[in-house]
Amino acid sequence: MLSPITPQPAHAAGTGASVRGWVHSVETGGTVDGPGLRYVLFLAGCPLRCQYCHNPDTRHMHDGSPAQSSDVLADIATYADFLHRAHGGLTISGGEPLVQPEFCAAIYRGAKQLGLHTALDTSGFLGSHADDHLLADVDLVLLDIKAFKEATYRAVTGVPLRPTLEFAERLSAMRKPIWLRYVLVPGLTDHLDEIEGLAEFAAGLEVVERVDVLPFHKMGEFKWKQLGLPYALANTEPPPPELTERVRGIFRTQGLKAV
Repeated sequence: MLSPITPQPAHAAGTGASVRGWVHSVETGGTVDGPGLRYVLFLAGCPLRCQYCHNPDTRHMHDGSPAQSSDVLADIATYADFLHRAHGGLTISGGEPLVQPEFCAAIYRGAKQLGLHTALDTSGFLGSHADDHLLADVDLVLLDIKAFKEATYRAVTGVPLRPTLEFAERLSAMRKPIWLRYVLVPGLTDHLDEIEGLAEFAAGLEVVERVDVLPFHKMGEFKWKQLGLPYALANTEPPPPELTERVRGIFRTQGLKAV
């Protein structure tokens, strides 16, 4: 369920100075953003301009509402027992969470004090914004690598690829678990030679626990229309199941779990 943050008294989990940030929305029963049932905090702001973005309403900081980390942690604390029982935790998503690294760090610190499993859902483009102290409080990184050739990546996102790969390599050096995400878009990210290169790269990291091959969908197209933005993929159809399974097979060939 998506809901706004309602300011509440600071909980003991929010020790230290409260940090101001911008929150887009909250999902209190997320099932696809990490293990178990998750409290998913969607932050506002993102430097990428992905053609298939299903949250274009999170591009700018002012697309969200101002919030204090202490209030967010107070809300998370009300779900902590449930999240423990559901073998879940907290996931910070967006937008791009690392647009607001201090806000993320404060919330992760409080979440760990609550004993929660934590996940960061990121494109990795701003990985340099995440210092070692922030990442020390992150148990899992959901890393969205959107293509594996510079030209394709720029066409999809509008930004360069290398920062994401460098972040993945840093996570590998830290032995930080990764769930890799790859959105399969016919005519855009379905080049099998590129996918083979990505699969080899991912296997070499030795920390990728699973690969989610996500078939393209247009469930966010209505948001583009509401915002008056042109949607370049209006005539693109989802990939056929046999192509999706073939791509999963490429990752499995490299010894990776692909779903």
